[in-house]
Amino acid sequence: MTTTFKDEKLKDQIHKWAAEFLQRESTGQSLITVTDVKITKEAKEATILFTVLPEDKEEVALEFARRQLHDFREYMNEKVKTGRMPYFHFDLDRGEKHRQRIDEITIKN
Repeated sequence: MTTTFKDEKLKDQIHKWAAEFLQRESTGQSLITVTDVKITKEAKEATILFTVLPEDKEEVALEFARRQLHDFREYMNEKVKTGRMPYFHFDLDRGEKHRQRIDEITIKN
């Protein structure tokens, strides 16, 4: 699937504002880093992927982010002017976690 300039711009804005929102709203017990945003065709849905340190706080951070979806949508409506805002999802970036683990193993050998 090819993405349009408009989709890429929206993706970048979601990434920026999601990172700011999560930093502002979190308790600081963990470091939440937005790593990617996946947008479906016609930008109907957007999945915001993030990593968490320390790793044992991942599930708590994911639950927190999912509880914040309504507030995040309102925040995005204030920050981004677009015809229709996508439906948002938050999820852990397991691909990034696996990539980091592979890097760890490679460096040790």
